[in-house]
Amino acid sequence: MSKSREAKAAKIRQLMETEGSAVNTSTRGFNEGRYEAVQTLDDYEGLKAEARAIKEDAIERLPDLIDELRETVEENGGTLYIADDAADANRYVREVCEDKDAERVVKSKSMTSEEIEVNDELQSADIDVVETDLGEWVLQVADEAPSHIVAPAIHKSREAIADLFNETFDPDEPLETAEELTMFAREHLGELIEGADVGMTGANFITADTGTMALVTSEGNARKTAVVPDTHVAVAGVEKVVPSVEDLQPFIELIGKSGTGQDITSYISLLTPPVDSPTVDFADPDTPITDSETDREFHLVLIDNGRMDMRDDDQLRETLYCIRCSACSNVCANFQHVGGHAFGGETYSGGIGTGWEAGVEGLDSAAEFNDLCTGCSRCTTACPVNIDIPWINTVVRDRVNRGEVSEVDWLVEGLTPDEEPGGVSLQKRFFGNFETAAKVGSTFAPVSNWVAQSSVSRNLMERFLGIDARRELPAFQRETLRDWFDARTSTVQNPTRTAVLYPDVYTNHVQVERGKAAVRVLEALGVDVVVPDVRSSGRAPLSQGMIATAEDHAHDVYASLAEYIDEGRDIVVIEPSDLAMFESEYEKFLPEKSFERLSGQSFEVMEYVYGLLENGADADALATAEGEEVAYHSHCQQRTLGLEAHTEAVLSDLGYDVVTSDVECCGMAGSFGYKSEYYELSMDVGSDLQGQFQTDETRGRTVVASGTSCLEQLDSLLRRPSRHPVELVAPRR
Repeated sequence: MSKSREAKAAKIRQLMETEGSAVNTSTRGFNEGRYEAVQTLDDYEGLKAEARAIKEDAIERLPDLIDELRETVEENGGTLYIADDAADANRYVREVCEDKDAERVVKSKSMTSEEIEVNDELQSADIDVVETDLGEWVLQVADEAPSHIVAPAIHKSREAIADLFNETFDPDEPLETAEELTMFAREHLGELIEGADVGMTGANFITADTGTMALVTSEGNARKTAVVPDTHVAVAGVEKVVPSVEDLQPFIELIGKSGTGQDITSYISLLTPPVDSPTVDFADPDTPITDSETDREFHLVLIDNGRMDMRDDDQLRETLYCIRCSACSNVCANFQHVGGHAFGGETYSGGIGTGWEAGVEGLDSAAEFNDLCTGCSRCTTACPVNIDIPWINTVVRDRVNRGEVSEVDWLVEGLTPDEEPGGVSLQKRFFGNFETAAKVGSTFAPVSNWVAQSSVSRNLMERFLGIDARRELPAFQRETLRDWFDARTSTVQNPTRTAVLYPDVYTNHVQVERGKAAVRVLEALGVDVVVPDVRSSGRAPLSQGMIATAEDHAHDVYASLAEYIDEGRDIVVIEPSDLAMFESEYEKFLPEKSFERLSGQSFEVMEYVYGLLENGADADALATAEGEEVAYHSHCQQRTLGLEAHTEAVLSDLGYDVVTSDVECCGMAGSFGYKSEYYELSMDVGSDLQGQFQTDETRGRTVVASGTSCLEQLDSLLRRPSRHPVELVAPRR
């Protein structure tokens, strides 16, 4: 393993050991809470669409909305400053504090203030800065960076926080319970807020029509921070501006449910600063508050710092729709096991973190963690504004690939069968061109398998390609699915339907038996089947950020399948990730009409079988069972496409006793689980599924999974064979 890969693996290993348990418990709790909370909404998808439309409109009209907001803020008696970058914003905030002779600034939670590192700027000017959010204060005391957008100290257990407080503050009685810790923090921070000269907050949303700020928090300290001192400074990215107060409604409904699973976040504050409430003189408790001064000062610092360039970037623009709810982090299996200190950049973490880091910090920061996004697509359904987060990650990966150019890359370009320029690593080129490796492997099998499994080959692959030697390699078959199909004659007379069975790379070259089973199932149900010579879908290169190659595949695949679509044949796909390409990513690669023709005519194999049976096909033609027990795991993208239930229904109707895993990810994720820097994380994520399939109820069941990656991972985890569901229902030969 190269030094860089070993260093990354060591960091991930260390974080799994020290922070993984705490992160896992909290993020999974948030995610499960989200599932429950959104079910209380009458029209969840409609609310998401409404929120998305508001953000799209706001970003489209952003310059005009900022002009409107400036007029509004000034009419209210405040000041609006547009900061070009972090240095500009920090200079302005520091000057405001110095003009007030401020000795202490108290802050509520704000990722934007983390982004610009305003604390360092103020402390360099001898101004005391105090975080009042409990999690942020814990990290300030510990001198650590946040590991989560919403819950910054999610990586710290209660015991660790107790040890930190006891060591730092040496209380009269050691602090132990959560209640003792929070009460201590409340009293300590309350005193610091009372003596503050300036209060600084972020803003979840700012309305252009009234200048109203929405602060959404789990604690009440943001309100105190904004109104106890007589000077309030709010820092926010320019993307936080929305047109009107009425536009806040869908976001308020969604943000708490999406982030932490709460029906409504504990504190939702709508402030139109400068507020007209009197200031409080804590040194003079006898004077009625109504007799106090109401003269307040308010500064709104809107920060660009790359955002307007993101607005003009067709690929990164969607990032600006983000409402910072953290749903993409909470649903992500990799994030659940390592947290934001691995799955994050200089400020932002999780799935959407790549877009933010690329936009405000640059590609180098985004590249540090971008590969931890496996493109599983679970975050797309979790996002309350329907951001295509995997695509943003892919775009950034592509740009990182193109930015790393060396003098010999022209030679690599000429030797590899892809459309990529120099800069793509050998590891990514290998996995992105796996179709070529599979063709060679089948041509020379079984010798190719023997050579690949030799210790010399494994050492070379680990050294140069980063393929972990602990991972079992696929065994290529000499007779491919297409070879087998071409050598036989269909026995279907008077077919009820006609279909193309799409031969994905693994089905054609490795998992040939499942392809044969699919053919037999379809023919048994009266379908005339063809297995064409067609290129791979492009999923492999896309996963490596090789967008040009993936697009080239898409055009070739459509060209090969168009004639069959013209004939009225359905396209039946075994591998869910390939179906997801046809139904999602191809929209970015093909003309609209071509995409609609292919996506509208494509089906997952068990979905197709379900449809045939529902429309009168003879179930007795398939293999039935009398209570045979099955433990089933659905593929990530199959769940995103909403197709899991079809497999369960077919198996149950044919007599199988099905127990379905509720683990969202097996951890393999295509090439991810092969890469030496991520192998241990892959197995750690897989341990959740392993445990679920080794209970008293599941230990003796036949293991079934819908995706290639899932089958490979389950074979590694359980050491008992797993099967694709189509193999279970295929007629006995």
